[in-house]
Amino acid sequence: MVSTNSLDSIYFIKLPEGSVLSPKAMKINPEIPLPVQKKNPEDPVEQDAAKLSEEQILSGILTVLAYDKKNENSEYYRKLITDVRPGIKKELAEAAILKARNEDWDLAEEIWLAVNGIDPQDKAIILNMAIFFDQKADSYRRNSLNEDADAYDEAALDYYKQAMDSDKEIPDAYFNAGFFYLKKRDYGEAKGCFESYLGLVADEKDEELGENGIYKKERAQEIINKISNRNLENDRFRDAYKLISEGQEEKGLEEIRKFIRDNPVVWNAWFLLGWGLRRLGRFEDAKQAFLKARECEGGDENADTLNELAICQMETGELKEAKETLVDALSMDSENTKIISNLGCLCLKMNQNEEARKYFEVVLEIDPDDKIATAQIAKLDAEI
Repeated sequence: MVSTNSLDSIYFIKLPEGSVLSPKAMKINPEIPLPVQKKNPEDPVEQDAAKLSEEQILSGILTVLAYDKKNENSEYYRKLITDVRPGIKKELAEAAILKARNEDWDLAEEIWLAVNGIDPQDKAIILNMAIFFDQKADSYRRNSLNEDADAYDEAALDYYKQAMDSDKEIPDAYFNAGFFYLKKRDYGEAKGCFESYLGLVADEKDEELGENGIYKKERAQEIINKISNRNLENDRFRDAYKLISEGQEEKGLEEIRKFIRDNPVVWNAWFLLGWGLRRLGRFEDAKQAFLKARECEGGDENADTLNELAICQMETGELKEAKETLVDALSMDSENTKIISNLGCLCLKMNQNEEARKYFEVVLEIDPDDKIATAQIAKLDAEI
């Protein structure tokens, strides 16, 4: 998470009575100190108000609102900054979305925290923050930064819960939270979210929902049906995933095998079995589980299944088969950096260094911060 050390970059001053930040803005209360953002961290504290810019004070206010949630003067700062810049909340939200789209995660986080500080009660902003932390977690997990990813997932869950806990319920909060729970393999919670979403939009006509709304209704119902038909709400499935993800693979495998005995054609279960076995280094057994997942309905349509299968095939020496599997996976998810990176690693195993470099370069085009691709290219450069 972005550090609260950002508060070290500000200091406080009191402006003289009658001061204003702009001609049409409210007068400054001379008894309340205003935060000032240093232009550079090493700059000395400037007490001469005439030498300070409006931007330094507004930036200081945003920093306080973002990182000092319990500041006793927060309400005054909120009123002041929205008085000086009436459209600042919308302006910053748009900037945060753009930064996140470009995967400038830390700056986007700082901006979202500031937006939330300006209006902590705005549930739409809270939902946007949930989606942001959800996306940031996925990016970090792709780069194998799993502890950071877990922390961002926790933040996302907290904001999703806040967004769903609204006097005026927000259907999209439930829809997006449903996908978050799907990612965590918590199918019971996911189903509940999608059912809530459908309940909230049930009285809306198709023309009111629009094409996107109709798609969401159909998608939500489709997921509910799959969860029910595959018995994925079962506690045993949830517990198995939790145990494996927490490093208790043997216990998790025991639970998922019990689930499979009662639900032998659920691809998700075979995938989970394979995932646990792969984490234990039992690649041949894991490979057979992933092949079984592909035989079940829906299992051959999932890029993650193919990617996991290919990892096992690489480890069991079936390099040609692994490449075919990864190419199939890439056809399903063309910008999945895990798959592209694995193709690069496979090429290295096959002594196809230049082809491997191309795959790693593609990974960096999609995600410039990918640590695996960066390290592999550096290693290839050192061998020249």
